Amino acid sequence: MTGGELRQKYLDFFKSKGHAILPSSSLIPENDPTVLFTTAGMHPLVPYIMGEPHPEGARLANCQKCIRTGDIDEVGDNRHLTFFEMLGNWSLGDYFKKEAIAWSWEFLTGHDWLALDPRRLYATVFMGNDSSPIDQESIDEWKKCFKAAGIEAKVSGPGEKISGSENIRIFPLPAKDNWWGPAGATGPCGPCTEMFYDVAPERGPLTGTFEEEVDGFRIMEIWNDVFMEFNKTADGKFEKMPRQNVDTGMGLERTLTVLTGKQNAFDTELFSPIFDKLKELSGKAYGESEETSRAMRIVADHLKAATFIIGDDRGVSPSNTDQGYVVRRLIRRAVRYGKQLGIKKENWTTEIAAITIKMYAHIYTELDRGNDKIIKELQTEENRFKLTLEKGLRILQGEIKSDGAIGGYKGLGLATGKWLFDIYQTYGFPLEMSLEELKTRGIEFKTGVDFDRIKNEFSEELQKHQELSRTASAGKFKGGLADAGEATKKLHTASHLMLAALRQVLGDHVHQKGSNITAERLRFDFSHTEKMTADQLALIERSVNEAIGAEAAVLCEEMTLEAAKQAGAEGVFESKYGEKVKVYTIEKDGRLFSKEICGGPHVENTNELGRFRIVKEESSSAGVRRIKAVLE
Repeated sequence: MTGGELRQKYLDFFKSKGHAILPSSSLIPENDPTVLFTTAGMHPLVPYIMGEPHPEGARLANCQKCIRTGDIDEVGDNRHLTFFEMLGNWSLGDYFKKEAIAWSWEFLTGHDWLALDPRRLYATVFMGNDSSPIDQESIDEWKKCFKAAGIEAKVSGPGEKISGSENIRIFPLPAKDNWWGPAGATGPCGPCTEMFYDVAPERGPLTGTFEEEVDGFRIMEIWNDVFMEFNKTADGKFEKMPRQNVDTGMGLERTLTVLTGKQNAFDTELFSPIFDKLKELSGKAYGESEETSRAMRIVADHLKAATFIIGDDRGVSPSNTDQGYVVRRLIRRAVRYGKQLGIKKENWTTEIAAITIKMYAHIYTELDRGNDKIIKELQTEENRFKLTLEKGLRILQGEIKSDGAIGGYKGLGLATGKWLFDIYQTYGFPLEMSLEELKTRGIEFKTGVDFDRIKNEFSEELQKHQELSRTASAGKFKGGLADAGEATKKLHTASHLMLAALRQVLGDHVHQKGSNITAERLRFDFSHTEKMTADQLALIERSVNEAIGAEAAVLCEEMTLEAAKQAGAEGVFESKYGEKVKVYTIEKDGRLFSKEICGGPHVENTNELGRFRIVKEESSSAGVRRIKAVLE
């Protein structure tokens, strides 16, 4: 089975179960400062999971493109990915545990679907704690599924060894493994059940504990059903929700690995065309050594992720801040490992991007539309990094004195990992390249002791840097629409008025290119090439404040996308919409202030907003301007 076939089978299956099929949302979250990227299929659906009705109904499914950046330094092993696709289905107050588990089993084992061997399947459930009891309902449903396949499934005790003859199939695990949420201090949360598959049955019956078999890569997680059963209140209580939701996720790459009998996601057809190109560029083959394989995995993963981020409808260019910093880091890490592979060709990263675009553009058409931008940005960043590396090399060479003193230290044995980390941090010159350069200067580590010490010191400094970065990001992106409530609703509504005013003052070429809203301010990116004048900014402010002063109602209608277009609703990111959309209209006494396709949330009347003021107007990227504004 190919990735394309798996993706289509999943969507066809849930369509047959009455689910509306949604397109993938952007990788760049809209109006949510809590994360840099869309990290899961449920992320764009948070307003609906929180209770807002979805225009497509209560049963939804899609394949969502995702980026996760917490494991960038781990990419290169056999399981971590930066870019991946998440297959998901949702019930918004409709079906619950019984149907979700039964359908998971049917899709996994059904002859017309994945046809996995039931004897190789295992499930985990929530074991219960002081706040919530053991998830007995899920246990009972799993027993029914296994029994239908002729398996009398047994439930494992804590830390119990698995014995194939005893048919231990269901594993109650603690909250850290099988409890989801809430996303903030309060909100929807509940138990989850996960499905695992035996990827090496030829090794005989499973014999260890569940944790041992997972850690030994014998069984692999392929699906997770989250049951949003409770609401955590401000005083820490868990109350049963009147409308209970289901949120499931199946990683396409991981599931394809299982289906094709491979050892890891990089061994599938989702990466082999990139490895073929890397072999052409470097003369080395994937699999010829662990060092070569690791370098190729890093290059393939990072450049695939960078291609998708740059080519997104809200595409991000490499920079030193926020999402742009992640793109820069991905590209530069790929270039470094390309150098390790021995690639000499100029602008070779664009050839990997071209392969990626060819592989995915029939599904994610934005890659075709953004082709020229992707190629240009990769060329620019690759060349910029080349100059940075050359500068770092000169600095490194200048520090290696003729008497053998390095970085101010006499003798190689006294060179420190901290000093080499400073070279890496300032000039992007990685440790392995620094050590190679030292060798070319005739300076080698005579003992493993010195070599290991320097590597350990470098790693310690890197870990400190990563911890600081994580702490800074956590503080910077604290908050968001789900947590901030009324303040963000007001700013979000104001952004509709501002976009309409921008199009009136600057022209119809203006469209939203991204936004980021906290409780304190609005940041809004839009298509426009020139710096705005003071008069233009004053006109925008005046127009928005007139709409606020008019005390105009904010009305919501559900209609087809085509009807929304005919009604003149603004909405440029058409690929993110389903068949039906919500259109928010702001008007008073026949005067239309705004009509826009949006998912919410909004205030009911502009008189709730206060006074609108633009704080700053600046460039965001080529052809995109940025406005920062507040409500007072």
